Amino acid sequence: MKIRNRHGHFNLIAPFYDKVFGSMRHDLLLQHLDARPGDLLLDIGGGTGRVAQHLAAAGVKVIVVDPSPAMLKAAREKQLPGVRALAEQLPFATESIQRILIVDAFHHFARQELAAQELVRVLKPGGRLVIEEPDLRTRGTKLIAILEKAALMQTNFIAPPEMAALFARHGARLVTITTENINAQIVLTK
Repeated sequence: MKIRNRHGHFNLIAPFYDKVFGSMRHDLLLQHLDARPGDLLLDIGGGTGRVAQHLAAAGVKVIVVDPSPAMLKAAREKQLPGVRALAEQLPFATESIQRILIVDAFHHFARQELAAQELVRVLKPGGRLVIEEPDLRTRGTKLIAILEKAALMQTNFIAPPEMAALFARHGARLVTITTENINAQIVLTK
């Protein structure tokens, strides 16, 4: 599968992305991930590494995976290893990854069913997969979805229960769904 330029807008916003989207609660994600020092974690759609840098500081071995060269460049400037790839075609061995994190990126995946299958494939048995996404059940997210469609961003938001069911079809088990403001955290295991 070829990486297409549907992510070009991220190359444009990479230089100022952290300034605009930098603040967030990392403690909740760390709690859901249950990551320990030395665990290998993929930050899928991790862009500039704005979340990954906090995990790396806690001793987690983080690899930022993103299709945007400019976003990966920013992550590498933070001394974070980066891999240019799509969630639908990961260059990692089956059952090789202990933790996977996706923050505000799943709705950008072109082939969500294939991405779910691939993410479950690389996750080790007993591993954790945590997805934080704007919750489509809120008015704020419905507005974001409309604005992103109007901006031709080719996004596809799905509600947390449907996302959990999507991953369950490929062998993941739901641990919990939590919500905070307009975001939901979907926590899965294998």
